[in-house]
Amino acid sequence: MPTIWLASKSPRRQELLAQIGVEFDVLRLREASGRTPDVLEVAHDSEPALHYLERIARTKANVGWQSMVARGLEPRPVLGADTEVILDGEVFGKPADERAAKAMLARLSGRTHEVVTAVALRWQDDTHFAMSTSKVTLAPLTKSAIAAYVASGEPFDKAGGYGIQGRAAAFVTRLDGSYSGVMGLPLAETAALLARAGFPVP
Repeated sequence: MPTIWLASKSPRRQELLAQIGVEFDVLRLREASGRTPDVLEVAHDSEPALHYLERIARTKANVGWQSMVARGLEPRPVLGADTEVILDGEVFGKPADERAAKAMLARLSGRTHEVVTAVALRWQDDTHFAMSTSKVTLAPLTKSAIAAYVASGEPFDKAGGYGIQGRAAAFVTRLDGSYSGVMGLPLAETAALLARAGFPVP
């Protein structure tokens, strides 16, 4: 299997790809002019959550492919992904600040929510797609526990304001689904996409 392009700066996605032996280089989304194209992770009015996730993942893979071509880089499959937390139909992205992180965690406290990761793989004229949905239940969280977790700095680059692979593992009482999907890249689905495109994982 050749090296792929990963259209993501997420260290967690990089760790997960390496875990299953996929070789990759991180593709910085940059046009030939040097301008960095924007992938606006904002839902359209009344856009269903799952439609939004699919749109963003496909956009990241396709923008990555276009960037690769424009810059004359070696043609390789381009992998893009998006992970979001969904509660009561509302998409929780990454918290902008301490106040937002505390509010997210307070709403998730003691409840079951969904973590959905959409994965898209662009190769030649095809964009292959898969989605992983997991259910995660958090223990009831006190205000002091939330404040201490937010003060650790861990929530700020994570959808829903927590990372299951970090300190917040102590909050998770139940997980139904894909642990790697909750981390940010469902490995079974990703391997299947690569195989479908003709690049089976070793």
